[in-house]
Formats: sequence, C-alpha cells, structure tokens
Amino acid sequence: MSAKQLSVRPPAPFEGLADKLTDLKTSGLYREFTPCSYLAEEPGYALHQGRRIQVWCTNDYLGMSQNPQVMEAQIASTRRHGTGNGGSRNIAGTSEAHVELEARLAAWHRRPRALVFTSGYVANFETLTTLLAAEPDTVVFSDSLNHRSLIEGIRSVGNRRHIFPHSDVEALEELLAQYPVERPKLIVFESVYSMDGDIAPISRICDLADRYNAMTYLDETHAIGVNGPTGAGICEEIGEYRPTFVQGVFGKAVGTTGGYVAGPDTALDYVRSYAPGFIFTTTIPRSSLDATRRSLDVIQGEQGAEMRLRLTANAARMRTALHRAGIDFIDAESHLVPVLVPGGERVKAVSRRLLDEFDIYVQPINYPSVAKGGERFRVTVAPFRTQEQIDGFVRALRTCLDAA
Repeated sequence: MSAKQLSVRPPAPFEGLADKLTDLKTSGLYREFTPCSYLAEEPGYALHQGRRIQVWCTNDYLGMSQNPQVMEAQIASTRRHGTGNGGSRNIAGTSEAHVELEARLAAWHRRPRALVFTSGYVANFETLTTLLAAEPDTVVFSDSLNHRSLIEGIRSVGNRRHIFPHSDVEALEELLAQYPVERPKLIVFESVYSMDGDIAPISRICDLADRYNAMTYLDETHAIGVNGPTGAGICEEIGEYRPTFVQGVFGKAVGTTGGYVAGPDTALDYVRSYAPGFIFTTTIPRSSLDATRRSLDVIQGEQGAEMRLRLTANAARMRTALHRAGIDFIDAESHLVPVLVPGGERVKAVSRRLLDEFDIYVQPINYPSVAKGGERFRVTVAPFRTQEQIDGFVRALRTCLDAA
C-alpha cells in the first residue's frame, strides 16, 4: 500500500447524518423521550428518575395494562408456556391462543376472518402494501390526516392515489367520480383521529363506497375498547358494518400488545400467505395473547361498559375544568382532549415545567405529528381519575402556561 493510500482517512459511517440531527435540534423538532415505568398498584402513576409522577398522555385509555385480571392471566400463561413463542407464525410460533383470538376478533367485528400482527403499525403497513401490490390497478383514496402507518403502506406501492381533505365527503365524491365504476378503488380512513379527537363520517363514506363500487379500509385504533356496547369501536356504536376491512390494536385500550385486521376471508388469507412482515417475524408470545383474551373478557362485559361510561364522563369533566380555567382546547367528540399550546419551544417548555415542578407528565405534540402552529398536548383522562386529580392537573397547567 502506498503512502498516499495510507494518508487517506476512511469516511466516518453516516457522517452526514450529524448535520441533519443538528438541524433537527436547531428547529426544535428533535424528539426527546421521557423514561417512565408504570406502577401496577397505582394506575395512572409511574416512576421517572426515582420520582413518582402522574401520566396524563397514555394511550392505555381504560388502564387495562394494570388490571389485576389481565396481569394475572399473563403471569399464569407465562408460568405454563414460557416467555416466547419460539419463532414466526409459520415456524413453530402459532399457538392455540392465536387461532382462538383471531376467531374471536372476526366475530366481534362481524367479518369472516381476522389476522393478528405484532403491532397496529405492522397490521396497517403489511395489509395495505400486500393487497395493493397484488392489485396494482386499484386506486387509493386516503384521508389527509391518516396515521403514518396508513400513509407509508400506501406510499410504498405504485398504485395511483389521491389524498382528500380531512373527512370531506364532497371532495371524496368528486375524486371517486373521475373513475369508471368497474375500476377497483379503496378508501382508507380512520374512525377516531387522535390528534383532534374527531370522528369520521363513516356511514356517509360507506354510502359513497356503495355508490362508486369502492372498498373501504377503516382504522379503528383509538376506538377499540372505548366505543360501542362491547367496545368494538365506532362502527359498533353506530351500527355500521359495511367497511370492507377494520383494523384495531391491543396496545391502547386493551392494554397489551399487537394489532389486527378483520375483513374478507380470501384477502386476509392472501396477506397471511404473502406479507413479509407477517411471515418473517417472531410472533407475539402466548402469554401476551392470553392477557389480551382476558382483557377482552373484561372490555366486552359489564365492567367494560362501566369503564367506558366513566371515561366519557371524565373527558367531559376535563373539558369543563379547562374551559373554566380559560385554557384553549378542541372540544372533540371522542374521549381525547387536545389542549392547544402553539409554538414548538413553548409546548416543550410547558411540558418540562409540568414534569419538573408538578410531577405531571404530558408529552408535547409538534410537527410533523401536527401542523406548525398547532402544537398541543393530547390529554387522556382514564376512568379511575378523580375530580380532585383533574382539577389539580388543570391548576398546574394554568400555572405553567402563564409562565411560558
């Protein structure tokens, strides 16, 4: 090797990424994670750096991850079956719990089949990419506020696509009308949009789907466990069973982990047989699936109905308290309470002060999750929260907002 060759410094791996990270930090968009370990004996509380804090931004809407029946089901299953399932679904990983849970989910949503995935994101991405790649002539119509998992699932294939203004049925119809009735079409949308807490006009979209011979893919992530007589979502609540596909998760109101899609038998059998993210990944452990099944027992019964009523009542109490304190929020239809704190640095400063001075954790939401200028907190008020806790949260928030 020559002296010239020895003098050349090899490039540092991904050296250019440092500048991009610096830009992210300078713009105030660098994401900071707050470690917190939930306390099973005190729902709504967690440990952070040795301190006991209140968590007001969890997606565990009903507190099911700390439910004694659910925890005991997972512990008992772990003792019997171990901590893992030994592989992917097609290599020693499918348990009786998988089969029974999928049958239960299909019946819950009144669909021929359901398919369980390792997460809600994977469920959306793998189902959409696999089916759309198989039918490249299908035109996709996607709501402008759809979750990233839906967006990436649509982007990753070459199908023609249109983005329609959020929940704008008239605009959607104009787009659908551009195509012959025989052209395959898929409308992709959510039932509850988590950043604004609003609910989609599901039946009106289904009417359009019927009129223009389109299929529908409905993400019920934030409604599962929370809405409907047995917690099956907004569709169950309004008696609407026309969506072709319904997606849901276990990691939010159900309190465990994983996601699923319910829909036509042939389509989901095709996904089961061809989706890389389903075939080539280790599956959810049996113990977690057994905890999920026990959680569904609770959610679908009288106890679940009572928790849903308390969740709705607590969200209303929070809105009333915020209104009295003069704090700006979106008066949403759902259980979610978006509190508006415009300004990327301001929302982060308020969040930091709440944690440092009041032992209250609520995560700042900024771009790209919401538009710049639309920064906010997405507050959740679990069924076990008391009026005293709600009032204490609002007082602390008012103090921090005034100082920001």
